[in-house]
Amino acid sequence: MRSSSLAAVVLSVCLAASLAAQSLQKRSLSVDDIYRMEDVGHAQTSPDGKWIAYTVTSIDREADKRRSSVWMVNWEGTQDLRLTYGSESASSPRWSPDGRYLAFLSSRPPDGKTQIWLLDRRGGEARQLTKVKEDLSNYAWSPDGKRLVLEMSLGDPGDSAGATGSANSKAPQPIVIDRYHFKDGENYLTGASNTQLYLFDIETQKLDPLTTDRKFSDSDPVWSPDGTRVAYISNHAADPDKSDTDEIFLVDARPGATPRELANAREPDGEMAWSPDGKFLAYLTGLEQKYTAYNLNKLGVISIADGISRILSEKLDRGVSSVEFTPDSSAVSFLVIDDRRQYLAKIPVSGGAAERLSGADFVILQRSSAAGHTAVTASSDTVAPEIFALEAGKLRKLTSHNDSWLSEIQLGAVQDISFPSKDGTEIHGMMIKPPDFEPSRKYPTLLWIHGGPNGQDSHALLFNTYPLQVERQLFAAHGYVVLAINYRGSSGRGAEFTRSIFADWGNKEVADLLAAVNFSVASGIADPNRLAVGGWSYGGILTDYLIASDSRFKAAVSGAGIGNELAMYGIDQYIVQYNNEVEPPWKSLDTWIKVSYPFFHADRIHTPTLFMGGQADFNVPIAGSEQMYQALRTLNVPTELVIYPGQYHLFTRPSYIHDRMQRYFAWYDLYLHSTK
Repeated sequence: MRSSSLAAVVLSVCLAASLAAQSLQKRSLSVDDIYRMEDVGHAQTSPDGKWIAYTVTSIDREADKRRSSVWMVNWEGTQDLRLTYGSESASSPRWSPDGRYLAFLSSRPPDGKTQIWLLDRRGGEARQLTKVKEDLSNYAWSPDGKRLVLEMSLGDPGDSAGATGSANSKAPQPIVIDRYHFKDGENYLTGASNTQLYLFDIETQKLDPLTTDRKFSDSDPVWSPDGTRVAYISNHAADPDKSDTDEIFLVDARPGATPRELANAREPDGEMAWSPDGKFLAYLTGLEQKYTAYNLNKLGVISIADGISRILSEKLDRGVSSVEFTPDSSAVSFLVIDDRRQYLAKIPVSGGAAERLSGADFVILQRSSAAGHTAVTASSDTVAPEIFALEAGKLRKLTSHNDSWLSEIQLGAVQDISFPSKDGTEIHGMMIKPPDFEPSRKYPTLLWIHGGPNGQDSHALLFNTYPLQVERQLFAAHGYVVLAINYRGSSGRGAEFTRSIFADWGNKEVADLLAAVNFSVASGIADPNRLAVGGWSYGGILTDYLIASDSRFKAAVSGAGIGNELAMYGIDQYIVQYNNEVEPPWKSLDTWIKVSYPFFHADRIHTPTLFMGGQADFNVPIAGSEQMYQALRTLNVPTELVIYPGQYHLFTRPSYIHDRMQRYFAWYDLYLHSTK
């Protein structure tokens, strides 16, 4: 017995030494690793359930571009094939109903317009299917596979050059604004920007209008199971731009048919599904219009025969998305956004409690089901987004696009934390520690704030153009403890938690975030003399609020932020929210001044701050950063402003994403004197 015990001890020591050696061989995450990250998503299960088409977005470093390609993997995970190549991206894969063809969108030559291309599943090159005048934004196959419904804007018929001019024009044409809501994140909007629906016959190549009233924008079409009707989303208010009240419409799938509105079926997020038996439409319905910015979608179903609408998820105080009916039409499945996670659930059409269908180990980002098979895109703290098979509540990995390079990396541990805010409200978040974290040390600590505000920090390692999750790990690899906090206004904690900051920006969120800092200092982890703060979008806005509220931060980075909310009125894309939530400045000037306190009390700021943004950002225009930069320069507070040419709210040029991360490091290191 003594000999066996000794052998066991020796074996245990050897195993521990081996694991330690393996850990030592791994390296920390670096900024250059962004060039190896592949963003996997948009799973589409084939009608027979045997294959999953999906997209992979990778970086061409030499061309300084992100490119998406279409892949497919079999259900067993033994064959993973790339289907599209070339200099132009391919996106939005859709299987034909018989599974023979796979369609996708691409702006390939010769015309450079976004069109539908078709791949024969048996092999061969992709061929261009549509050759319509304008870029397509969406499409859907008819159930018999003979037609498509297309979504596109025809643009201004009198302006072939568009807003930016053509190769033959001497100058870009003037942009004539004729709409109340005249901006989105990247473009000016005019009446010609509205999208309509068209029927496209695959055999004859004939294009017929399905919806024709260009005063309204029609979108998100879905075919009825028998192919006789199309449901879609539109807003037919007197001035749709002054309302976020979208409705569901039905139209017979033939030219000249008159659409009819389905009463009592508000659909703010453009997502719905027919039941396979054609009796119901599932849809998402939000909070009342004034709370649109803090929306928490509920699941509704409407009976096509009698128009009776019911909310199925009334008792589930969580936002839902991605609706699908079960094959027998008896229940609706959906994704649930829940406190740092996201899972799949279902509810019977007859009503009842939500049944959870996936575990807590992964964040389910997206799913697709067919023939009894469900494929999901999922991620965790240590696993990048990949395609998985969901079977009996468990995930089976099908793709491994990021496994090779991630196997080289030692990531920082991610710990759930919770603590009371100033008023006693319980706040949840995560603490990301350096890979070589030592409990006996105190660390420079970075409060890195998510945007939204109606979003959440979750247990997922995401690589998209707003790469907050991977940024957390990059900071941890650089020697910082990182705080990722779901302050009030965030999703995942119910309707009251989300909308509690209504018309009161920079108050409760700031209290929650400062409580996180206090918690980390009291825990003996954060060095109180080396605290920093930063974020992008609403994270940048909150950074401005925080440095005007607390002088403890030694450095700050405000990306795409605003200190003077009043100055954004009329120059960004949020006019409907402003008028519904705060009212126009001439009605509520005091409120506007109150929520603009970082600018009007800039003399309270002593934190060296780096301001950043995209020159072409219409979501949070660069003026928001310029004003704060100018204020701090006037006050002789150390500051810098970095403007990225041609970039919108979410950056697309890889070299700029790389440069931005390096500037983060340099700025924080300058003032916090990081040991790494």
